Amino acid sequence: MFNIYSFLLNKNNVTLLCNPILMKIYTLKAKQHLPISVKEAWKFLSNPNNLKIITPEYMGFEIISGADREMYPGQIIQYIVTPIAGIKTKWVTEITHVEENKYFVDEQRFGPYALWHHKHFIKEINGGIEMEDIIDYKVPFGILGQCIHPFIVKPKLKEIFQYREKKLIELFGTITNKTNNSILFS
Repeated sequence: MFNIYSFLLNKNNVTLLCNPILMKIYTLKAKQHLPISVKEAWKFLSNPNNLKIITPEYMGFEIISGADREMYPGQIIQYIVTPIAGIKTKWVTEITHVEENKYFVDEQRFGPYALWHHKHFIKEINGGIEMEDIIDYKVPFGILGQCIHPFIVKPKLKEIFQYREKKLIELFGTITNKTNNSILFS
């Protein structure tokens, strides 16, 4: 009979499960159109304190430190989040690149993912702006993480981005004759 505890206690099995070479990098791409100016979008999106507004309440999102100044490269922001099953975790991100009114990049330094690299782009379009997020991420636990990705991680990320879309529409409205959201995974 298979015993998961015996399996996990074997160092070779854990090494196989958590081998970084075997860990797939996933990509999430999301786009949303809003009837606001680039400057208004930048002012809202580049303020880490606004993350709480566009994050589902059940995630228990709370900034611990690092959001007390305007965004800059090298900024470290610490959060507490409750992503799954009421389990609280600390998430530490670094703002690595910033070009005002155009884009910024945040990268996880510590947290729930093996890798999290999130690019935020803003560009002017007819009637407003297009926000584009490109997130490259790895789930932890190697093959085991890849097995749970389609059932837990991917649906949760999709749900979070759908919630964000809804909240941004409540705050800023929609552009007439524009499809508001696309969330793609690869």
